[in-house]
Amino acid sequence: MSLLTWGDKQVLTLDPEGPEIDNPQHATDLIGEAAFFGAAMIAVPVSRLGSAFFQLRTGLAGEIVQKAVNYRLQLAVIGDISEHLAASNAFRDWVREANGGRDIWFEPSMDSLAARLHHHVET
Repeated sequence: MSLLTWGDKQVLTLDPEGPEIDNPQHATDLIGEAAFFGAAMIAVPVSRLGSAFFQLRTGLAGEIVQKAVNYRLQLAVIGDISEHLAASNAFRDWVREANGGRDIWFEPSMDSLAARLHHHVET
């Protein structure tokens, strides 16, 4: 876990290896870590999210995002989600909608997240 700064945004980045965030309590713990570091965003590698996150019917993704929003944190999911997009029209629609908003973004890499954050600072 490390804290990066892009523009005026502090981003808590999780390592790709580590325990899965596969229940709401893990999300709450992560939000506590972000608050401790003063982060405004949490960047979570796809490898750290359990399969239930990508199956919208489980409600896990919604719970995790809602917890982040309640604490005024943004969430960025980093990595290849193409398999999940192909498996579910509902998930694909949610990702498209989410990427147009401010609460959760899906980015293929940390570099693309950095570019997006820099772009938001400039506009």
